[in-house]
Amino acid sequence: MSYDRFLAICKPLYYATLMNGKLCIQLASCSWINSIVLFSICLVLMWQLRYCVSNEIDHFFCEVLSLVKISCSDTSLVKCVILILAFVFSFPPFLLTVISYIYIIVAIFKIPSTTGKQKAFSTCSSHVIVVSLFYGSLIIVYMTPNTEAMRDLNKIFSLFYTVLPPLINPLVYSLRNKDVKESLRKATGKILEGHFLS
Repeated sequence: MSYDRFLAICKPLYYATLMNGKLCIQLASCSWINSIVLFSICLVLMWQLRYCVSNEIDHFFCEVLSLVKISCSDTSLVKCVILILAFVFSFPPFLLTVISYIYIIVAIFKIPSTTGKQKAFSTCSSHVIVVSLFYGSLIIVYMTPNTEAMRDLNKIFSLFYTVLPPLINPLVYSLRNKDVKESLRKATGKILEGHFLS
């Protein structure tokens, strides 16, 4: 999405020729392959561990680090490999997203009219919200110290990066649609009108 927004704002005349169906399939395929390879490697690493003390994890779902914590094997190598893999597979997409938005922000500031700036920003604001929510919660979960006080908070933030982005994507992207905005405005008006009359 960030590359799509980059082309739409920074290179609008080339958008139709560059962002074709083939490129969309390649971008989606790279994303899927990246995820499949990462989790396949993590799965192989998990198979090497023994679980003899407990089979109950302290989490909402079977997250890799939660499974590592309950293992009775030596997990130092597994933790190191997972850290390296997470960096290798997560940092490049994050960096590309940040670089795309730096170029987008620079291009928006170069637009002379206020209306043009608002229109350009509105095309990428929904994606910025979802990406910020995803990467922000991911950074909080994996970069904060692993203390007793942070354990429950990390569980909540892990829901933010696993559940919220796919849940709010349809809502956030459809809010750009004029018909959806008008329907939402009417529904909100009816609710507020009913609330004030009662």
